[in-house]
Amino acid sequence: MYNDVSELSLADFFSKSLIDFSDKPAFSTIYKEVITYKQVGEKVKSLTDIFNKYGLDKGEKIAVLGNNMPNWPISYFAITTSSRVVVPILPDFTAFEIVNVIEHSDSTALIVSKKLQYKIPEHITEKLTLIISMDDMEIIKAPEKECYTVPSAPLPKDLASIIYTSGTTGTSKGVMLSHANLVAQTTMGTKLFTMNPSDKLLSILPLSHAYECSIGMIQPFTSGSHIVYLDGAPTPSILIPALKEVRPSIIMSVPLIVEKIYKNKIRPMFTKNFPMQVLYSISFIRRALHKIAGKKLLETFGGNLRFFGIGGSKLDVVVERFLADGGFPYSIGYGLTETSPLLAGTAPGHVKKQSTGPCLEGIEMKIINPNNKNIGEIVVKGPNVMMGYYKDPETTATCYTEDGWFRTKDLGLIDKDGYLFIKGRRDNMIVGPNGENIYPEEVETILNEHDLVLESLVLQMNGKLIAKVYFNYEQIEALHKFREEAEINLNDRVKKIKAEVLEYVNERVNKSSRILEIIEQQVPFEKTATQKIKRYLYRD
Repeated sequence: MYNDVSELSLADFFSKSLIDFSDKPAFSTIYKEVITYKQVGEKVKSLTDIFNKYGLDKGEKIAVLGNNMPNWPISYFAITTSSRVVVPILPDFTAFEIVNVIEHSDSTALIVSKKLQYKIPEHITEKLTLIISMDDMEIIKAPEKECYTVPSAPLPKDLASIIYTSGTTGTSKGVMLSHANLVAQTTMGTKLFTMNPSDKLLSILPLSHAYECSIGMIQPFTSGSHIVYLDGAPTPSILIPALKEVRPSIIMSVPLIVEKIYKNKIRPMFTKNFPMQVLYSISFIRRALHKIAGKKLLETFGGNLRFFGIGGSKLDVVVERFLADGGFPYSIGYGLTETSPLLAGTAPGHVKKQSTGPCLEGIEMKIINPNNKNIGEIVVKGPNVMMGYYKDPETTATCYTEDGWFRTKDLGLIDKDGYLFIKGRRDNMIVGPNGENIYPEEVETILNEHDLVLESLVLQMNGKLIAKVYFNYEQIEALHKFREEAEINLNDRVKKIKAEVLEYVNERVNKSSRILEIIEQQVPFEKTATQKIKRYLYRD
């Protein structure tokens, strides 16, 4: 890594990797051909030549829509290293959202996979100057006349990417990240956890999200690591065999993935009968069982895992206790798209339970307007903070304090060791009838600790605090069959469980945060790319 990165762009990092790791594997799709760093360079040059041939100028916006595959990062690097601006689009965006992103970003070109091409309506196809197939880099549409141009090399201050957030509020804004932002992020991430040419990373999150793009693509590429993509969505039927085949040393994940594994596969082993439940309730026996299960889980993940990054939302405290007891090499991080994204984190072995760790080296962080529990809004300064929202100076201005600190809109506290604890979103905080602050995410954490709760959402409806709960129906059915209570049907069983969960949570929260009603959510909540629940869809 460079000693001074303040004057560097992504093009500098990219060129250095091609030289340092020329013959090493860079990208591959599982069970398919491996592409070396040298070959990546050749493919990037070929794609850049197409941009030049058809006159795409410096700063011109090129949208990228596709599932994870080697040609996704090749597209990304061809765009950014040649002084154009990449506009990644989440694959699960609707056609309406995709049109909005392409039009709002002023994209004139598009690289799209064949599977997602159907989402591009004809009137958008007609407007675009250049369309390229991501699968084989064949030209789908191009200008009749060539207009050759070679833009100057990108500067650190130049715009590199516009990422449209898929937030929990329902509003999608274009976050502008410069080359300097992304270079700083990569450098800080490397100081936190060093990747190397012997590392193999299995990519399971969308590359169009800042988390996977920065930490799961740019950082390992600058470190000479090998990134493997799945041939499909990370469902258990695809993921489990892939883990055995790839035997990754690094994975970037979100809480929901490991929470499902624990609640559906691991926890039931320890609670399948009454004697096991009694043993599992004894702390030293529980820790011993977790240690055994942790080793088996590592084997399931291929046996080579040394870094399992968890970000995007808060990790269930019970699941984290299992990971810690089991010696699983997990790490928790915190960040936002607006900060490229990582702000705080730790390496495995240095985690404090329910903390995201201290802020990264090079970032200033503090809490403003704290309450009597030292909880307040997290504000930051650093070289990874965005340039602003595209074509939205008014909203950009509201994101900063008068003295220039970026407002994360997240609430938290920092302990004496500098570790950050997230308490929730400022906009989600509920003010109780007596003026007390209620943090829904904290109540949800307790709800989700219950064996039969998979997901929950705490809301205020008609002045009352309620919880919508998606139950673990697989475990409820198993429990129902085990008890063999024929006189009680499954619906009645769920009603009883609702009452149990209500009592469970209210015994564990303060008086002002007690839930008045549990409402059954019969299907999983709709979520963002990092599996955060889209709260705005469920508010009164």
